[in-house]
Amino acid sequence: MALHDPLIGTLLDGRYRVEQRIATGGMATVYRGTDTRLDRVVALKVMHPSLAGDADFTGRFIREAKAVARLSHPNVVNVFDQGADGAAVFLAMEYVPGRTLRDLLSDRGALSVRAALDILEPVLAALGSAHRAGLVHRDVKPENILITDGGLVKVADFGLVRLLNGAEGAAAGGTSASGALLGTVSYLAPEQIRSDEATDQRVDVYAAGILLYEMLTGGKPHTGENAAQVIYRHLHEDVPAPSLGNPATGPELDAIVASATARDPRGRPYDAVELLAALQRVRRSLTPAQLDAEPPASTRPSPAYPTTEATSVIHSPVEHTSVLDVPPELLDGLLTAPRPYDEPPAARRGRAARRPGPRRSRKPLVWAAVLAAVLLLVGGATYTLSSALYTTVPGVLGQSRPQAVSVLDAAGLQGRFTEVYSESVPAGQVIAADPGVGQRVRKSDAVAVTVSRGPKRIPVPDVTGRSADQARQALAGRQLAVGTGSEEYSDTVAQGSVISSSPAAGEQVPENTPVSLVVSKGMVPVPDVGGMSKDDATKALEEAGFKVQSNGLNLFGTGKVSDQNPAAGQRRPQGTTVVLTFPLI
Repeated sequence: MALHDPLIGTLLDGRYRVEQRIATGGMATVYRGTDTRLDRVVALKVMHPSLAGDADFTGRFIREAKAVARLSHPNVVNVFDQGADGAAVFLAMEYVPGRTLRDLLSDRGALSVRAALDILEPVLAALGSAHRAGLVHRDVKPENILITDGGLVKVADFGLVRLLNGAEGAAAGGTSASGALLGTVSYLAPEQIRSDEATDQRVDVYAAGILLYEMLTGGKPHTGENAAQVIYRHLHEDVPAPSLGNPATGPELDAIVASATARDPRGRPYDAVELLAALQRVRRSLTPAQLDAEPPASTRPSPAYPTTEATSVIHSPVEHTSVLDVPPELLDGLLTAPRPYDEPPAARRGRAARRPGPRRSRKPLVWAAVLAAVLLLVGGATYTLSSALYTTVPGVLGQSRPQAVSVLDAAGLQGRFTEVYSESVPAGQVIAADPGVGQRVRKSDAVAVTVSRGPKRIPVPDVTGRSADQARQALAGRQLAVGTGSEEYSDTVAQGSVISSSPAAGEQVPENTPVSLVVSKGMVPVPDVGGMSKDDATKALEEAGFKVQSNGLNLFGTGKVSDQNPAAGQRRPQGTTVVLTFPLI
C-alpha cells in the first residue's frame, strides 16, 4: 500500500514546490519540483529526517553542494541551491528527464561493447573533471548514472564526496569514526573497507571498473548472501574477466577491467582521465563487428521488472548507498579469516552428518605436513623469483619525459621513448605507454613510451611566380591543401602564374590547411595605331583585346590617328578602352 508523502505539495524555503517523488536512496529522497522564482523544473534531494539531525551527514549534504558548485562539466548534474526548511535539509539540482543506468541494465541486461563505452566514457570524463579539481566521488554506481531522453550521460549524487587535500568527511577511507562503512557495498574499493588506509581518486577508478564489468556481463562480479560476503570478496578476490560471462568481450576489455579493479590501488590507472585514455585506445583498436557484437541471451534479464516509461524512477534490483555497521572484530576477521560461507551447503550437511570413526594413524598427516612445508618453500621461492623478474607497469600518462623515466626506474623498468605530433597534448608530455598501466611485464623488457612533440606546424612555401599547377604540386608536397582560388590582372606577373597566397609564404600552419592562390590574368601591350585610319586602328586594337573610343572629327573617315591613350607599348588589362584622337578636318 502506497503511503502519502507529507512533503508532496509543500513549498520548501518559500521557493521550491515539491510535486512528485522520483527516487529513494539510502540517505535521501529525490523529488521533482518547481523553482517558483525562476519558473523552472528542478530535482529536490531531501535528506531523510532520521539523518537530518546528524551534524556529520548534514555536513556531507552541504559539502556536496559546494563540491559540485566547483565543477562545470556537461556530464555532471548541476547543483543550484542548498537550504533547510524545518527538518527538511535539501539540495536543488538540475532535473534530468530520462532514467538511470540501473533501469537500463534491469531492462536489457548486458550491453554491447559500443553501448557500454558510449556510457562509460562520459562518466569517466565527468569523474576526470572532478579528480583534476581535487574531488573524489566515492559512490560511483549505476543508480547515480543518469541517461537523458536524448542520450546525454550525467553523473549525479556527490553525497560522499571528499577533498583530496583535506580531511573533510569521514575518515580517510570509507569508514566513519564509529567504524561504520559508508557507501554501496558492491562498488567499494578494498582501501575504502580498510580503516587504516588512505583513499584517493583511485576508489572511483575501481568503481568504474566494476561498472564496466556489470555493463558487459549484466551482473556484478562480487555477490553474496550478505554484505560481509561481498566485502570479503572485494578484499581477497580479483574481479573475474568479463569475457568469462560474455564471450563477445575481447581480451582488451578484460585487461581494462583487471587494471581498473586491481586490489592494490597502485596497480590502477592514476585517475579517471588516465582510464579514459586507455579506454579510448582500446575502442580505436576494435572493429565495428567487435563493438556491436550482441551479448549472449544468458546475460538478458528475466521479465520480472518490465519498464514501460522512461523516467528516473528506480526499479529493482537497487542497491542503496548505506551506512554498514560492521563491528570491528568482524571487520578484522574479514581481512584475514577463511571463507566458511563459500563451502557448498551439501558439503556442510555431509560434514555435520559424519560420525567419529576408528582412530587412524597420524603418519599420513605428518607426511602431508612435510609435503605442505616443501610446497610452501618452493612456492615462496617461486614468488620471490617472480617478484625479481616481473613487475607491473606504473601510470605515466600526462607526465613529462624526465618524470616518466623516474617512475619507470622506480619500478625497475626502462622506457623506449618515441615522439609524435599531437594537437591535444602539450609538447613533452606522455601520450601513451605500451604495455599499458597495471600490466605485468618482465623487468628486462622495455616499455614503449610515446611523448608529444606538440602540434605539427608546416611553413607555407613561396609559390609566387610559379604556374598554378606547379604551385599546387608544391603545396601537396608539404601536406597542405589547395583552397579557393581567384584571378587578378598584373603588369608584373605573367598570365597563369601565382601572384600571392593566403596564408602568406613562410607562415606556420597545421597540416592539411587550405592555401588560397591568386593567379595572374596578365597584361597586354597596347598596339601602336598612330597614323592608321580609323577602321585599321579599331581592328588592330580589338584584335589585341581592347575597346576603342574616338575623339575629334573624322567626317569622311579618311583621317589618320594623331594620338592614342594609353600610349603605344603600355601594358594594360584586356578590355581596357583606348581613346583615339583624330585631327580636325
